[in-house]
Amino acid sequence: MSDREERVVTVIGAGTIGLGWIALFLGHGLNVRVNSRREDAPRIVAEGLELFAPYLPEGSADPAGFAERLTFEPDLELAVADADVIVENAPENLELKQELYERIGKAAPSSALLLSSTSTLNPDDMGARMTDSSRLVVGHPFNPPHVVPLVEVVAGERTSEQAVAEAVTFFESVGRVPVVLHKPILAFAANRLQSALLRESVHLVREGVVTLEELDRVVTHSIGLRWATVGPFLAFHLGGGQGGLRKWLGTLGSGLERGWEQLGRPPMDDETIRSLIEQAEAAYGSKTYEEHVKDRDAKQTAILRSLAEVNGRA
Repeated sequence: MSDREERVVTVIGAGTIGLGWIALFLGHGLNVRVNSRREDAPRIVAEGLELFAPYLPEGSADPAGFAERLTFEPDLELAVADADVIVENAPENLELKQELYERIGKAAPSSALLLSSTSTLNPDDMGARMTDSSRLVVGHPFNPPHVVPLVEVVAGERTSEQAVAEAVTFFESVGRVPVVLHKPILAFAANRLQSALLRESVHLVREGVVTLEELDRVVTHSIGLRWATVGPFLAFHLGGGQGGLRKWLGTLGSGLERGWEQLGRPPMDDETIRSLIEQAEAAYGSKTYEEHVKDRDAKQTAILRSLAEVNGRA
């Protein structure tokens, strides 16, 4: 790849994830080219940057200088023609992504790193129509990508080790924390964990144990705080006292399977969906989307700054 100040990153798509990537890459001094078929893409990106820029990682560039490193190219072939890194954020439609990568494979430089933000699809499947898909790697972010550091890096059988290594290096260069999955699995790791917790959350709200708003408070004042600092396994390792996880699994952990059997399997029927929507709108409808995003990003960046300070002293 070229020197950092000359590196061109083409971002395909200007939806929620694409906008987060655009802000992050500009904040780290990269030249960003946006490929979107929407005529109002410049306006959408400008509004997204205004919303996201204040919450970029510390040390990011001044947003006032973003415009000089930001361009738009609606033609896909032209957008990727000289790109060093291509980050695709198209909808989760396999046929659409296969068509995209077939075209990208023909138009992009052979040295370009191809990264997909897909949350479900395998690189081999997405690159099935490509002559060479060895440079295609999944780089699945956790929304919002300009704030949350995690990126799940997933390779296919045809993905080269060099491409995986370059993906890790690239994401680290923009302040992300890449985790390479050792084997592909549907929905990857983070979303599977999120889905498991969400299922029980829906069950508890549906059964009237707590309201939707109370459930959010339960998580943010317990599990969310704990996992933000040490993660589930270290938390239970510490929960075992001096004996660690060995002691915990031998005592409290011995009933885990019985507890799992009691977890809910709530039907996502019309009644459940209607109840969740009504509760969410009643609890959070007094603020706009933009106001909620600012609150979320301010709180999450504050947590990250505090953790960085503590880790720096450790």
